[in-house]
Amino acid sequence: MWRIEWRSVKFLAVPCVALLLWGCGGAPSFVAKNEPWRNDEESACMASNTIRYSPFIRTHAALGGPSVCGTAKPFEMAAAMNGRVVLKPAALLRCPMIPQVERWVKQVVEPAARYHYGSMLVEMSIAGSYNCRPMNHVSGARLSEHGYANALDVSGFTMSNGHRVTLKRGWNGSAQDQAFLRDVHQGSCRFFTTVLSPNYDRAHHDHFHLDLARHGSGGLKRICK
Repeated sequence: MWRIEWRSVKFLAVPCVALLLWGCGGAPSFVAKNEPWRNDEESACMASNTIRYSPFIRTHAALGGPSVCGTAKPFEMAAAMNGRVVLKPAALLRCPMIPQVERWVKQVVEPAARYHYGSMLVEMSIAGSYNCRPMNHVSGARLSEHGYANALDVSGFTMSNGHRVTLKRGWNGSAQDQAFLRDVHQGSCRFFTTVLSPNYDRAHHDHFHLDLARHGSGGLKRICK
């Protein structure tokens, strides 16, 4: 396993941008801005007692932040809907993501599974959650929302009847799988501020990317592609 070493951190006075070089042997660098809304949002989430601790949603050890990567109080989410829908592997997420993932599974993915397959959703394949890296792994790019534990990548869904649909095969697969995945994609845009599908670019050809980043001058713009 590679051991991450923090080589150098350079802070620029204006506009409070940190350029962080990380890794061993020239691993990618990224740019991270000072964004106070992140801590404010997380503090509000924690104060609201929205998170319901269970064997499936537990606190997790520090992720390496929160100064740059990580989050103040990370969670490990192993399942949604009271344990009925397994996240495999478990996802490492910040507080505001947990209730949104729960609502998304309950109000979007589960109904779509019942409608298109006549079956309950039992598992979601997680392609990524927390990962301290630049966007799309491009050196010099902005720090990915994954670096803040504010994003989830989902690559597949398994139903109680045994049917499994993946983004890689199903997005342009059977009519049934295409309809299911496009319903999930469209519904996701109600719960997340960024939703990227295989239609977005080659880097997302095999998964949905979901996050709660703020976009636009007022932070209210949504990206759904």
